[in-house]
Amino acid sequence: MNALELISFPLCPYVQRVAIVLDEKGVPYTRRSIDLADKPDWFIALSPQGKVPLLRSAEGTLFESAAIVEYLDETFEPRLHPQSPWLRAQHRAWMTYGSSLLDEVGRFYSAVDLVTFQRQRQVLRERFERLEAQLDTGPYFAGTAFTLVDAVFAPLFRYWELFDSLTELDLFAGLPSLSAWRQALSERPSVRAAAPGDYLQRLRRFIAGRDSYLGRHLNA
Repeated sequence: MNALELISFPLCPYVQRVAIVLDEKGVPYTRRSIDLADKPDWFIALSPQGKVPLLRSAEGTLFESAAIVEYLDETFEPRLHPQSPWLRAQHRAWMTYGSSLLDEVGRFYSAVDLVTFQRQRQVLRERFERLEAQLDTGPYFAGTAFTLVDAVFAPLFRYWELFDSLTELDLFAGLPSLSAWRQALSERPSVRAAAPGDYLQRLRRFIAGRDSYLGRHLNA
């Protein structure tokens, strides 16, 4: 295998962050999607946790998006991590924060009733307020330079392309820096290319198929 191959599932935000980094660095790669509900044997053999993304190369296979994007940043220019070891460590901490926020988003769209939904909305609001306090002049997390932190948060914010059309959440109200960051990321070519053109339709079908407050809202 001479080129990189990204094993993916179209809706997965962890896949999107890897695709964003590959595109930001201009690295040629191919992309193969699998059905996570019917995983092929070759994928099960390669993925210790049965999850996407996987990155395949002549050297072997990498799993876990955090490890993959760190590998890509160490291997290909331009570097998306800061040069300062202190700032690099801070960015890694905020990347972990972004991953934990994705877990909260999952609990949000999986909330079974209105009470749970509203409680999870408040959790997200408080987490977003912490992010707002961290942001400076923008347009990106660390200013004018696009970093790995941006690649982590861009797929997370993409959920709101659907959520904002469903209900008056106001999760970004009064958070001007976060709102501007979200907008800047949505306009980034690598971010737009990371998800399929029918992403919103796929996401709508995915949530509508769940027995959750939002799922029932979509089916009403």
